[in-house]
Amino acid sequence: MSNATVSTKPVQSSALGRIFSDSATLIKRNLTHIKNNPDQLLSMVLQPVMFMLLFRYVFGGAINTGGTSYVNFLTAGILVQGAAFGATTTALGVATDLQRGIIDRFRSLPMFSSAVLIGHVTADLVRNTVSSAIMIGVGLMVGFRPEANLVEWLMAAGILLLFTFAISWLSAILGLLSKSIEAVQWFSFIAIFPLTFASSAFVPTDGMPAGLRWFAENQPITHVIEALRALLVGTPIDNHGWLAVVWCLGAIAVSVPLTAYLFRRYSK
Repeated sequence: MSNATVSTKPVQSSALGRIFSDSATLIKRNLTHIKNNPDQLLSMVLQPVMFMLLFRYVFGGAINTGGTSYVNFLTAGILVQGAAFGATTTALGVATDLQRGIIDRFRSLPMFSSAVLIGHVTADLVRNTVSSAIMIGVGLMVGFRPEANLVEWLMAAGILLLFTFAISWLSAILGLLSKSIEAVQWFSFIAIFPLTFASSAFVPTDGMPAGLRWFAENQPITHVIEALRALLVGTPIDNHGWLAVVWCLGAIAVSVPLTAYLFRRYSK
């Protein structure tokens, strides 16, 4: 009586495992771009450093922030502004891949299509984290004196990362819809610049005209700034903490499926 032979079949990787594997490959690709082109990080840091020094030493003496020193007031705004502008590099990366035909090459491979977007968003999240750490260091050198304990630092970092993640996915939509890299740059500037300045980033909202003040106090960037400011230097947090989280989660809930839909439509 012959022994029955048992055939073994290659274990097929699960769909979830394939998503993680493909995404990790694309994340590594984008992180390698950052490593090989450090000027990308330099360009992201220079602008917020310029704003920090400009407002700290040129305008700071003329702005009344109550019981909070101006540099303590300013730092949260600079961090959020830097994260907002830095997150728009996702749009540039996606648009560049589209313009150069790299997406078409990926389409010919048996890979999870949205891994391209996940790679851009995650790599930019890492880049923005490094940029934010540098900005905090610059702030400390020019007089920023935080009062946060370890838990408050972690909470502030979580809100800033969540905000950056949300803006990155919104930026990916812009990258997919724009017809050129130049259009991405202009639309990113037009969208982010007014939102960061029409907020509590650089000056208290009390002195703004009524309509502008209402907008500035209720828009999402102000909630994120005020939440960070409260955690780092002890200003009243009021409703800003949970509103910042709700705004960010809402943006992610809308932008992620919309980005995936637009990307699939392009790839057809």
